[in-house]
Amino acid sequence: MPGLIQTPEYATVLAQSALKRGAITPEQAEERVQLIAERQATLVRPQPPLIFMVLDEGCIRRNVGGPEVMEAQLARLVEFAKLPNTVLQIAPFSMGERPFSLPLYVVTRQDRALMSYAESAHRGHFERESTFVLPILAAYHQLQAEALPQAASVALINQVREGVS
Repeated sequence: MPGLIQTPEYATVLAQSALKRGAITPEQAEERVQLIAERQATLVRPQPPLIFMVLDEGCIRRNVGGPEVMEAQLARLVEFAKLPNTVLQIAPFSMGERPFSLPLYVVTRQDRALMSYAESAHRGHFERESTFVLPILAAYHQLQAEALPQAASVALINQVREGVS
């Protein structure tokens, strides 16, 4: 679940899990949750970015933090999909393999230049060279074309919500 759409409770569960594993310090756990909240402020600024997001079905089916946390997280996804500047799609399990195995972002800057940002467990990497970014963008558009449309994605999220409690 990308941080941009995580509820504070969901983000806290993930940070606490990393803390319990010894992967981060208490300060880093707190910093992660705070950073997510700061990034989410871009969604409600006067001119918010246009966001197209495709989530793997596992994001909505993997129970993180228990029923209450998941119910709130799934409700957050439905609210995110209602925003006028967002499109949310689910890539269902039935699609089979996916072109991406880790979170990936393609950003169009104000000057129309493209860049990508990929995350691994240890670091993030920005790519500004178009010869690398354009194939990623093409693969993302193929993923969008095969994923469920937004209305069907929201219906699936609501169906999963019914089974969470």
